Amino acid sequence: MTRQKRLTLVACILGSGIVFVDQTVVNVALPAIRRDLHAGLATQQWVVEAYLLTLGSLLLVGGSLSDLFGRRRIFALGLAGFGVTSILCAVAPTSALLAGARALQGATGALLVPSALAVIVAAFNEDERGAAIGTWTAWAGISTIIGPLLGGLLIQASSWRLVFAINLLPIALAIYLVIRHVPQTLDETQHRHIDILGAVLCAAGLAGVVTAVIEEPTHSFGNLLVGPLLAVGVVCLTLFLAQEMRSPDPMLPLALFRRRNFAVGNASTLLVYAALGGSTFFISVYLQQVAGYRPVDAGLALLPVTLLMFVLSRRFGALADRLGPRLFMGVGPLVAGVGLLWFVRLGAHVSYVKDVLPGAVVFALGLSITVAPLTAAVLAGVDDHHAGIASGVNNAVARVAGLLAIAGVGAVVAGQFGSTLDSKLQGVRLDAVSSHAVVIARSRPLTSAPRGVNAAGRSAIRAASVDAFRAGMLASAVLSMLGGAISAVGILNPRRRVAAGECPGGALVGASRRVGRILTAPSRS
Repeated sequence: MTRQKRLTLVACILGSGIVFVDQTVVNVALPAIRRDLHAGLATQQWVVEAYLLTLGSLLLVGGSLSDLFGRRRIFALGLAGFGVTSILCAVAPTSALLAGARALQGATGALLVPSALAVIVAAFNEDERGAAIGTWTAWAGISTIIGPLLGGLLIQASSWRLVFAINLLPIALAIYLVIRHVPQTLDETQHRHIDILGAVLCAAGLAGVVTAVIEEPTHSFGNLLVGPLLAVGVVCLTLFLAQEMRSPDPMLPLALFRRRNFAVGNASTLLVYAALGGSTFFISVYLQQVAGYRPVDAGLALLPVTLLMFVLSRRFGALADRLGPRLFMGVGPLVAGVGLLWFVRLGAHVSYVKDVLPGAVVFALGLSITVAPLTAAVLAGVDDHHAGIASGVNNAVARVAGLLAIAGVGAVVAGQFGSTLDSKLQGVRLDAVSSHAVVIARSRPLTSAPRGVNAAGRSAIRAASVDAFRAGMLASAVLSMLGGAISAVGILNPRRRVAAGECPGGALVGASRRVGRILTAPSRS
């Protein structure tokens, strides 16, 4: 590998790495954001959801842009945009402006991830490409791992605002490397048009549905704003599907879903990654706001999950190469669901070793069994010339899964919080200060009691937070287990396969190490 190629790879790792870091780093910053900007649970959800919404809905558009206008040019534009939006996040004076800046940040991230992979594919010949993509995949996984820990350290040392401002350092280095060492590449045979209408309908549909689900616990679907938003979202998603069926260059090629393993694999991805996104979001919030963990401790709490996945995923992938993916895709999500069920027993006082670590280890084991065979089955379910778009679709499905999960599981959490709070306070007399504090607490589930609340109010809010968290973990466990059940019934061990051992990060990081390099094997169905 030449020096130019090494530095090109470093630039791609830095550029896409910040996108993955910013997916997870914010979870541990949410309690600090809540205190500083006086944000409720719905607003905390939006700080995460706005990013995932634009990232997930625009990933495929970002890939098309890099093909049409040049990988280096779009990659550099994404870096500059991510830097500007990181500054906007760091200086946001209100929670609404922070959520808006996060949406813009996700949109620029949608330029970075596919263009980084495209730069690598263009810069390396076929013999070097597998190793280069494998290195990129590994570092993307590490970026996901260090996000919560980095966030905890920065918040404890300074402020949640530094979580966003720190992005400028790797961005500046990546831009320098792009200018000096990354070659411009453009596929002259590419004549595709960008599916602008499809992208707009997809983003609008997801935004409408997610907004309605997040706001429903506070305003109900009968509200003059929430109900119409839900209806508009459903209509836009329906029109999106119609647009994709008639478009000559669809953003989401629906024909791929006629392939059984591709369709079932993506359905399983939606459920498993929904369980992952919903559970990790609420565990981080609960440990800080209810159990009293410091940000750095909350960041460390789930570190075993990503570390074990990083170590074990390739080993289970190698086993899946010999035995086929169906067994692993069926068993893995069930094991992960058992790990999430462990968290249902958590109370207000949480011991890490006794209460968190066992569930985290079992959850990690289940995910490790699942992710590599899942990605391999999805890629093997399509023709080799569709492997790149199949990987992109699977990655986008994983992002949208996290988006929908935080909204959906959040609705379960908020509903259970209100129900338990009403039950605990029935017949209890509260003074004026405590009554006002309880009203405030209703918009901030999974939180400690506000100041001024008497003993009865504090006890009720604590019990409501515990019950709400348990309901969220139960919902996440059910999602994971459903993903396993669908795979066990629907996945066929394919005649054509992608080596699962080459897909260690799965949809967590975006692609097989050897996208498009399809292996052959006898049928094991």
